[in-house]
Amino acid sequence: MNRIVSLLPSSTEIICALGCGDRLVARSHECDYPAAVGTLPACTAPKFDPDGTSYEIDERVKAVLQEAVSVYRVDANLLDRVAPDLLVTQSQCEVCAVSLKEVEEAACKLVSSRPEILSLEPNALEDIWRDIEAVSKALEVEDRGHELVARLKAKLDWISERTEGINHRPRVACVEWFEPLMAAGNWVPELMAIAGGENLFGQAGEHSPWMEWTMLEEAQPDVIILMPCGFDIPRSQQELKVLTDHPAWSGLNAVRALQVYVTDGNQYFNRPGPRLVKSAEILAEILHPDLFNFGHEGYGWQRLS
Repeated sequence: MNRIVSLLPSSTEIICALGCGDRLVARSHECDYPAAVGTLPACTAPKFDPDGTSYEIDERVKAVLQEAVSVYRVDANLLDRVAPDLLVTQSQCEVCAVSLKEVEEAACKLVSSRPEILSLEPNALEDIWRDIEAVSKALEVEDRGHELVARLKAKLDWISERTEGINHRPRVACVEWFEPLMAAGNWVPELMAIAGGENLFGQAGEHSPWMEWTMLEEAQPDVIILMPCGFDIPRSQQELKVLTDHPAWSGLNAVRALQVYVTDGNQYFNRPGPRLVKSAEILAEILHPDLFNFGHEGYGWQRLS
């Protein structure tokens, strides 16, 4: 496969980590890492205005999904011009990227190169390792895929070994959306266990669940970690008043103890690719600064004062 279009930020990162970034001929509008992919044409766009508050974005997404299977559109004309051999997409979440159905329709009806479609469905860490292997097989670099998976697993194992014997595992609420409240699911509970924390909401391998403020009040987490989907740290900080103005906020133990942290969810926790290892490192140095210092503070996470 010499001409690849990646419709996922995570698959773009996988392709580049496998040393095949030079084969990419187009990307999704959200693919921004590594920086070099920014020169590629973007063949997707949102069907809604991505600016605004978390509540406004949520309402727009719900409105679009009432009439369509995806909140993004595919530029089939661009796909036809770049003539890919392989399209990498996903079937995990209609809010994360273009739906598999829309990609199949565009590829079958409008793209003359008739590309192969590889659909990824990452729900847990094992799925991500499987997806890396699948991409490496499609690109005919299977040895690189085996090596990449082994390297990533080894890094996570090293963290897990250091946290295995700790006496105190902080009870943590990971918040993936502000309004309405959503906890982090999928691979985040696994990363939390590796980093030496007890995840209070969200189940490993399952989609992120909606939350109520009463759940936070009753659970009284030791630590709150904010990782809104698609938001970097500055964007999350713009939204903080949604949380801090809520009458229940000041009564939370984590808030009173200054144990609230905001992370770059967009670059790390929301992307099921190689940099989930850095997500585990971020969690580890937040929860156990006496054991870990990977240097992610400032750009990967910040403490709320």
